[in-house]
Amino acid sequence: MPSNKADISSDMRNPLMNAVAKRDANTLSMVKRAIEHRQVMLAFQPVVQAQAQTHVAFYEGLIRVLDETGRIIPAKDFIETVEETEYGRKLDCIALEKGLNELARVPDLRLSINMSARSIGYKKWTRILNRRLQADATLGERLILEITETSAMTVPELVCTFIEDVRAKGVSFAIDDFGAGYTALRHFKEFSFDILKIDGSFITDIAQDPDNQVLVRAMASIAEQFDMFTVAEKVERAEDAACLASMGIDCLQGFYFAAPTVQPHWRMSQDKRRA
Repeated sequence: MPSNKADISSDMRNPLMNAVAKRDANTLSMVKRAIEHRQVMLAFQPVVQAQAQTHVAFYEGLIRVLDETGRIIPAKDFIETVEETEYGRKLDCIALEKGLNELARVPDLRLSINMSARSIGYKKWTRILNRRLQADATLGERLILEITETSAMTVPELVCTFIEDVRAKGVSFAIDDFGAGYTALRHFKEFSFDILKIDGSFITDIAQDPDNQVLVRAMASIAEQFDMFTVAEKVERAEDAACLASMGIDCLQGFYFAAPTVQPHWRMSQDKRRA
């Protein structure tokens, strides 16, 4: 029987810690299996122009895995668990390869692919990028690499150098989930991203939230100062889309326009032509 408050607290924590550890182990096992069985794919979601919302500016390719039942699992259910592991690097490699393949198949496609700053020094990922861009320079002109704010801050100096080197090959860069992390402004200035994607936590119900309107306007002002395009993530209502457009946000992304899909319209068109 616990003899003091510390023992009681420890006993209460242990079941929770065990449950978290078990969940993480199951997640890693699922991702490992998906990689081994080549059951990893991209789902595509459009990013539209705020002032002309029927016009797509580019698409984002979002990593997905299949679990053992064949169910498609979104990145939010596994990415944090694998981020610092070898599986995170392997997923980044697969996402990059599949994204570049899609760009090669669809000449008018512009596509963003997510990556971790930890993959910058991963030889296989770098080899894929350099080999493909050397073989076809037009791929770089249509590729956007998205790095989350939190990830970028783990190795800011490395990110700055990487952006400078790869931008020379035509690639653009987006800082993802901006506002959710803790970017030091001196690093933000040095990063020189092309696109600022505002975290969805500031966007949901923004039409009814004066505080978030102030914060988003401030982010938009920062982006304008540094010649960056702005993208509002997680737009789910017409009122929010209209509000963001009136605030001068450049592009919008979210379920209001379309859910991510593993069968985008250009694939269906290609399938019909082959039939």
